[in-house]
Amino acid sequence: MAIVKMKKLRLMVARSQKDCLLEELAKLGCVQVSEMDELPEGLRSESSGVLEARGRQTVFASALNILDKCAPAKSKLLSARPEVERETFLSAEGFDAELAAAQKIVELEQKLRSMSSEASRLNAVIESMTPWMSLELPLQTTGTKNTSLFYGTMPTESSLAQAEATLAEQAPEAELFLVSTDEHQHYAVLLCFKDEQEAALAALHEFGFAQTSIGGTEGTAAEVIHAAREGIAEIGRKSAETAAELEAMASHRDALKLCSDRTETAICVEEACGRLAGTESIVALTGWLEAPEEGRFAECAERFDCAWETEDPVPEEYPEVPVKLKNNKLTNALNMVTNMYSLPTYDGVDPNPLMAPFFILFYGLMMADMGYGILMVLAAVIALSRMKPKEGNLAFCQLLLYCGIATFVCGALTGGLFGNSLEVLGGLLGKPEGWGVLPALFNPMTDSMLVLVGGMALGFIHLNTGMVINAVEKCKRGEWADALWEEGMLWVTFIGVALMLLVKGSPIGKIVLIIGGVGVLYGGTRGSKGFFGKLLSVFVTIYNQVTGWFGDILSYARIMALMLAGSVIAMVFNTIGGIANSLIFFIVIFIVGHAMNFGLNLLGCYVHDLRLQCLEYFGKFYKDGGKPFRPVSIKSKYYDVVNK
Repeated sequence: MAIVKMKKLRLMVARSQKDCLLEELAKLGCVQVSEMDELPEGLRSESSGVLEARGRQTVFASALNILDKCAPAKSKLLSARPEVERETFLSAEGFDAELAAAQKIVELEQKLRSMSSEASRLNAVIESMTPWMSLELPLQTTGTKNTSLFYGTMPTESSLAQAEATLAEQAPEAELFLVSTDEHQHYAVLLCFKDEQEAALAALHEFGFAQTSIGGTEGTAAEVIHAAREGIAEIGRKSAETAAELEAMASHRDALKLCSDRTETAICVEEACGRLAGTESIVALTGWLEAPEEGRFAECAERFDCAWETEDPVPEEYPEVPVKLKNNKLTNALNMVTNMYSLPTYDGVDPNPLMAPFFILFYGLMMADMGYGILMVLAAVIALSRMKPKEGNLAFCQLLLYCGIATFVCGALTGGLFGNSLEVLGGLLGKPEGWGVLPALFNPMTDSMLVLVGGMALGFIHLNTGMVINAVEKCKRGEWADALWEEGMLWVTFIGVALMLLVKGSPIGKIVLIIGGVGVLYGGTRGSKGFFGKLLSVFVTIYNQVTGWFGDILSYARIMALMLAGSVIAMVFNTIGGIANSLIFFIVIFIVGHAMNFGLNLLGCYVHDLRLQCLEYFGKFYKDGGKPFRPVSIKSKYYDVVNK
């Protein structure tokens, strides 16, 4: 597999055909429209309706969220998205009516929220009025010409008798009336002459008397509470009617989803439109075209009054060329890994086919359990058959399937089926000792050193594969000397070390090692100038090669660590399940324990495998920083658009 070749596209079309052309490009899905760096003289940027389209999409999204909350629909587990024909999908039929329906749904939900807020306010009124319910005085009463009336509260810790005595001393004509008491406060009314007002309030202040804001409310507290309850009841009736009307709008759900997907496509088209430039009669387009699709594009362009040309990008333009990876069923699964890291540059290497065997193998070795492998394969097969996923979801399901197969095979090599579950189960069932012990090529519990050395050996192969790729790419670019001194001499060094270990006592290994070492030092100092510069480069080269390779190889010890950790945790849960000598207890602990272990390993193995690929492997050859290819295309979230 490789990076899809791109061609630079320039096109001019009659203004009257602009919209039709963009719609056809969306159907093709092979042209990315780019911004013009500099507008040619006489051309002006085109306006677009992207803001209006995004506004409509917000309405549709809000309406669907409201329906999911207020009138949820039952859906089959792992069901595939419904299909719609492309021409039906792109048709504008019924769009305005569904937009009006979406707006009505939003308005109904806002109405419900408004009524809910009003009901909350009335409940707060009832709560605040309840302590004053026994007061028959209209609450709007605040006094007369010569008297003042204050509503207030006092802490229950304050003595009413002392407060009344103090009030009698400082404002003899004033009177304090207790209305009610709860566990926190006294609710009281203060009546006094206006000329004693300050003295009366000062007297009660030391007892914590605080005025409340209920003064000015129309009617008595009982009347206010009654009116509030009637208001709440009325709101309840209206809310029920509005909720029923909102639930009835659920019949628009499928149509709203279709219009939402149409709007996503419209946004993509409008964004492309905003990158165009033109005059009163023509519109100009620049962008990138997938080279293998040039024939299909030419057939499409012939149906319009347009002129167009394509050309291959020059090396100076490579940083701006968008990148699309061409994959088959095996390598497509690794797209999610590459996208999480970074796409390669246009002149780089597609890492997916080079990474796929190692990623899948390492994952299987880290998980290494037949039971977990079966679960992964079953989950992937069910999801692929029932959901019929596309793009990112498809890559995830494929990766789960391949890693599940690798996990099962490696589990067969280590004799693990949910750890040692069969052996423990045999003990519970009274089977003879050793029953349920599966044959194994090696056991991570007893052969941990073998697994450690094997993991680092695989790491050595992995890293050298990256170096081979890098050397080949250098040779393709004509950088033969760099490939010789940077990769070639390092391989000579490795060969020398291998000969010294395999052919002891022979000087050949030492000679080859010396040649390789000198070559590595020369390659590391080629660009240095002056004696001290070259001397410094020698030390830097030695340090980087020794510590770099030691650290990189040691990183692959995580293969052994994760394999051992998963096996130990599985064995621990199996042992705990067998302690009570009860089959039911064992089954419960087995399900809970292995569910936890499976979930942790599923994520942990992915993360550590990803680290080995992105940090160790990619560091040997990968040029990242590519810009993803974003063509004008049909966008859909809820429907699969098919061309029948």
